Order: sequence, then C-alpha cells, then structure tokens
Amino acid sequence: MDDRNVISCNNLDEAALVSLAQRLAAAITQGGLIYLIGDLGAGKTTFARALIKSLGVAERVKSPTYSLIESYRSALLNIHHLDLYRIADPGELEWLGLADLLTPDALLLVEWPERAGNTLPSADLQIRLSHAGLRRDLVVEACSAIGKCWMSDAAFQ
Repeated sequence: MDDRNVISCNNLDEAALVSLAQRLAAAITQGGLIYLIGDLGAGKTTFARALIKSLGVAERVKSPTYSLIESYRSALLNIHHLDLYRIADPGELEWLGLADLLTPDALLLVEWPERAGNTLPSADLQIRLSHAGLRRDLVVEACSAIGKCWMSDAAFQ
C-alpha cells in the first residue's frame, strides 16, 4: 500500500483523539469495517465512543468489554462495537452472530481483531493506537477503496 494511504498523528491528548474520531465520523456515509488495534489503555474505546457519538447516536455509548458487542442505530447506519479481548477461540464469533452483523448498512468497530483469527473480513480502515502516559500516537491505514474514501473525506493528512 502506498504512503498516501497511511497517516500518523503523534503526541495526541484525549481532545485531539476525539477530534480525529469526529472528523472520521463526518466522512462515513456507508457501512464498513474498522479495526482498532493497540494495547490495553491505548485509547481504542475512547476513539470508538467518540466516533459512535459523532455518528449521531444519542444514547449512552457503553464499552463492550464485558458484553463483547454493543449495537447502536444512527440515522444512516447500524453500528456494532465489538471488543474481542476476552474471545478464547475465533469460533466464538459464530456463536456471537458475527455473520448477522456484516450487512451493507452496518459499521463494525472491532477492538482486538487479531483475536478473531481469519474469521473477520479484511478491514476497510485499520487504526493503530499506542500510548505513553496520557499522550497517544495514532496510525490510520486505508485497506480498501472505502477506507481511502473515508480518509480523503476526513481530510486526514
């Protein structure tokens, strides 16, 4: 993938991380799949929560740490936020109904996608987060035409 499909943002505070999520939300006009990758405490849930709220979800956005999946409805999309940290076997995703979530009008935000093995489709966008104290670094990579469109429309540079 060429460099124009990857951006890096360094030394972000929480407000800057939320701002990037808001910009991305403004660019999302169709369903797709976003992987959120990073260690515990890196900001994956913070980013997902800001993105979901910015897509127009009025209700409280909960962490899916214990429920594994939290679903929401915006005016445009069904939004499913998955946290796969506690998945012991990729086969559990079938039991969770993953196939039913993968619809054209659905946006899936998946934390810990590596726990799914090969059961998840390829991401449209991968967002890698790392942290040192309260500061975060973020790398966004477009992995499909949809992801490239989102990055372009969000004016990520």
